Amino acid sequence: MDIGIIVSALMLGLIGSFHCAGMCGPIALAIPLNNNSWYSKIAGSLVYNIGRAITYAIMGLVFGMLGKGLVLAGFQKWVSIIMGIIMVLSVLFPALYKNRFDLNGKAFSFVGNLKIKLGSLLRKRSYGSLFLIGLLNGLLPCGLVYMALAGAIATSDAFTGAFFMFVFGLGTLPMLFVISILGNTLSAKFRTKMTKIIPGVVFFIGILFILRGLGLGIPFISPPEKKLHVPEKPMMEMHHTPMN
Repeated sequence: MDIGIIVSALMLGLIGSFHCAGMCGPIALAIPLNNNSWYSKIAGSLVYNIGRAITYAIMGLVFGMLGKGLVLAGFQKWVSIIMGIIMVLSVLFPALYKNRFDLNGKAFSFVGNLKIKLGSLLRKRSYGSLFLIGLLNGLLPCGLVYMALAGAIATSDAFTGAFFMFVFGLGTLPMLFVISILGNTLSAKFRTKMTKIIPGVVFFIGILFILRGLGLGIPFISPPEKKLHVPEKPMMEMHHTPMN
């Protein structure tokens, strides 16, 4: 497993969490934590956020398998390169992607049903409901998650893709954890400044995947080359001379 790829997932989650503060912050503020003690509040918030991370991991597993299928089809290097190019273009030409995939439209009624289910769970106070809220929250449309899924495809492996997305989810945990426990403590102005860094992080990860696909032998970036193993013949077999 490439360390550079996993670190990039963590970076994307940490920096991207300032975007999550605006998108998922209202849900984090609304989750029904037990206010009887700090322990209950912290435990409940962790259960909610772990639920989100697990959903991301399952999505990463599926998209990592998709990347693996493309590799088996003979597109080994191109998978990482194309996913990297998509990330770079999404930063350089954001207008190309703006409002092109409106998952909140009427054609995607499952999003509305998802919000209804979340609304019913937000009225309950149990660790089970908090976990389900986290699981469902991970399915809500989010451009940042789409970029992370492109990274999962580029890993070209189911397990690595799952781990990539799980680490991404963990990266978003600190921000949403603080919001759910202490409320929206960061000013909107500060969050806006931090959100402006996100395109730079996405661009950096895109370049990382392009370099990975090119296979330039860069430490911690280029995947290790698989060496062909030729089994050695036993010494006696090598010197054996058939008798007439």
